[in-house]
Amino acid sequence: MSSATDPLSAPREAGREPLPVLKAKDFKSDQEVRWCPGCGDYAILAAVQGFLPELGLRREKIVFVSGIGCSSRFPYYLNTYGFHSIHGRAPAIATGLAAARPDLSVWVVTGDGDALSIGGNHLIHALRRNVNLNILMFNNRIYGLTKGQYSPTSESGKVTKSTPMGSLESPLNPISLALGAEASFVARTLDSDRAHLQEVLREAAAHRGTSFVEIYQNCNIFNDNAYAPMKNAESRHDVILPLEHGKPVVSASQAVCATDGGSLRVVERATAEPARIIRHDAHHPDPARAFALSRLDQPAFAHVPVGIFRQVDRPNYEEALTEQIEQARQMEGRGELGELLTSGHTWWIDPEAESRGSLRASA
Repeated sequence: MSSATDPLSAPREAGREPLPVLKAKDFKSDQEVRWCPGCGDYAILAAVQGFLPELGLRREKIVFVSGIGCSSRFPYYLNTYGFHSIHGRAPAIATGLAAARPDLSVWVVTGDGDALSIGGNHLIHALRRNVNLNILMFNNRIYGLTKGQYSPTSESGKVTKSTPMGSLESPLNPISLALGAEASFVARTLDSDRAHLQEVLREAAAHRGTSFVEIYQNCNIFNDNAYAPMKNAESRHDVILPLEHGKPVVSASQAVCATDGGSLRVVERATAEPARIIRHDAHHPDPARAFALSRLDQPAFAHVPVGIFRQVDRPNYEEALTEQIEQARQMEGRGELGELLTSGHTWWIDPEAESRGSLRASA
């Protein structure tokens, strides 16, 4: 995938000094990485640090914005610009930054609690606007930083410190939510599959618009083995349904087939009718098929699609915003802030009126 707007293949600006050759170690900050031993965040951090040199950008052209949570410590551990913001608001802050500085590569790091609970509204609107930023949502299906309460993605009946008799709620499906919000790039990957994670990061970075990447991340302290079927060497090849554009959606033993009614179901691969096995189309403008794929992870992760669900082009927010501003300048001129503040009706204090206890307006 290459174009003039592709950050992985963007041409160097004429007359500028050549970019330094950066390596993974150049993106490691001097801060001690402090997560619980064995946390999946370590693997994700290493994968991101190993990927960032591929952007071909100076470190000051890369910004990581986070909210609140274990994953939100990310900006401290990367030798780039970073913004550790407030709970759930990282997409809103990143939207402003991307709109004001389209020359930057903007990344949001968030968790299932941060993004889908208090930050759910901000996430949805960033996705529908198609702002040029990349959202990495770590999903461990628990609140880790606050020591083990259930989260929006926790399964029904989940026993936690805040639900001692089991959760009464149905879990949110982040992929379905993103597709419903008309996100133009939606993907899922795992913390422990570095090669796949980095491949998804490459595609996300090259995408113009909002890329949403759900990363299944293990919290070995408060929700260990939440994704055991996908990580177990004996079961993972049967459970994971790889999504590759143009290829059949099959695992070692399962196949996704279309029914006469148009819905999808998972059947034994050995008994599947070849004509009914679907081929994945991540570029289809209608997200209906991708949405149907996102619903296949029930019950209990018996089979889980992993890969890029949707990857389409649609209008980009800050490009449209820049065009609108330029149209306004052509009609009204560039404008001056001082003139704007003093134009039209202004207020001033008449000393005589002040002594009488009243103010006078000047037109």
